[in-house]
Amino acid sequence: MSAEPGTTRTAVSPPGSQQRLVLPPAVSRASWSAARDALLDREKAHTREGDAIAAERRRLPMTAVPSATVTGAAGPVPLVDVFEGRRMLIAYFHMWHDGASLADQCEGCTFSTCHMHTLDYLHARDVTYAVFSQGAYEESAEFAAFMGYNWPWYSARDATALLAGRGFGFIACYVRDDEGQVFETYWTTDRGTEALMTSYHALDLTVFGRQERWEASPDGWPRVPAGEHPWRTAGRPVAQWSRLRQIQPHPATETVRSQPLTESGASA
Repeated sequence: MSAEPGTTRTAVSPPGSQQRLVLPPAVSRASWSAARDALLDREKAHTREGDAIAAERRRLPMTAVPSATVTGAAGPVPLVDVFEGRRMLIAYFHMWHDGASLADQCEGCTFSTCHMHTLDYLHARDVTYAVFSQGAYEESAEFAAFMGYNWPWYSARDATALLAGRGFGFIACYVRDDEGQVFETYWTTDRGTEALMTSYHALDLTVFGRQERWEASPDGWPRVPAGEHPWRTAGRPVAQWSRLRQIQPHPATETVRSQPLTESGASA
C-alpha cells in the first residue's frame, strides 16, 4: 500500500487493539533526508551543550561525607569499603515499601536500576556501582535476588549522613582519597535519574517515542492509556515480568495476584 507524497498514513494497530495508528507523512528519500539533516543540526547542538554541562559538572567542588555505614550480607560495612578498591562510586538510593509485596515495590526505582547489568565499562574507569536500599537488608535483598541484580546491594535506611536530608530515589556520586576519606561530588533526582534509563534513550529515537501522555506528540500517536502507570503493566513494575515467566504465565493468559516474597524471592 502506498500513499501520496506528504500525506499522513494510517496502519492497523496490533491484534486486540481498537485504535488505528496514525503514521508520519510519506515523502521522497530526498525530502526525508533534508528534514533529517535539519534535525541533526539541532541534535549536534544538544550534544555539544551536554558536553559543556558535563565539563562544568567535572569542575564542581566536593563535600566530605561524615563517617557512615551501610548494611550488607555480612552486616555493617563502612562506606569506603563499598568502593571495592576503586576510586569512585555511583550509588542509587532505592525506595522501599516495608512489608509490601514484590509487585508493590517502587516502579520508578525498578526502572532506573534494572538497566545496569553490564558494569564492565564503569569498572574499566575505576567506578563501582551499588544500590542503597531504603529497606532493611534482609527484606530488600530478596527483591534484588529475584530481579537477578549482579551489583552490590546494601541497606542505607539508617545512613542519615548519606541522605543529608534527602529522600530516597536519587543518584549520588562519590570519590575517595588515599586516606579513605569519602567525598560527594554530584547528585541528581527526578528526571536526572534518566541517566540510568537506557530504554528511554532508545525509545526517544523511535517514531512513537516513550508514548507517555506528557510528550508533545502528534494527534493519533499511541500513548499509555489514561490512568495507567508508564512503568507498570498488569499491576507490576514492567521489568518483573521477564523474571516471572518461568514461575507463572504472562498476564495475557492469567491474572497474577500481588503476593509476598518467599525465601527464594519469588511470589508465594
